Amino acid sequence: MKKILLIAMLVVAVGTAKAQEFKPFQLYVGVGYTIPEGGGGVLFDVEPAYRLNDAIALGLRWETALMGRVVGDTEASIAGTSSYTVNGKYYFSNNKFRPYVGAGLGLFGLASVSVGQDAAGAAAETKFGFYPRIGFDLGHFNINIDYNIIGASEAQGFDSNGEETTFDVKNSYIGIRIGGFFFGGRK
Repeated sequence: MKKILLIAMLVVAVGTAKAQEFKPFQLYVGVGYTIPEGGGGVLFDVEPAYRLNDAIALGLRWETALMGRVVGDTEASIAGTSSYTVNGKYYFSNNKFRPYVGAGLGLFGLASVSVGQDAAGAAAETKFGFYPRIGFDLGHFNINIDYNIIGASEAQGFDSNGEETTFDVKNSYIGIRIGGFFFGGRK
């Protein structure tokens, strides 16, 4: 009985197995534009990924973003964000044009310099964040957009009347990137 069950499982496994069309390891490199509330900036990222199959890839993302923005009434802020995250992608096709959706989560290191009417300050902290993303691969070329959702930080500063105040600095931003990947193409 055990031999019959084992043979049946083997036949089902071999019958449903499909050869993977794409190489399993992929290394993506990209540059792009950030859109935080009240400003903009640039980003650079590196993403190694492993394809579990042609439709699902799991990866890591290291991203650095530099942003300028207006915070509060008269506050200017320059922020640098580094993220170290894990992510997943689901591809909708195996054609040359491969649209996908995905999501990631991990740690975002935040550093900022604020300048107001009467004072300047600097701060650094680490927060947990999440990002949904959409994009596509076209050959070894890639475009994607993600929304990095990061909790707000509290900052001290001065309002337009010169009075000391506390305000929230929103850390979330949209990242639009273009890049390419090495390896990971068709076998």
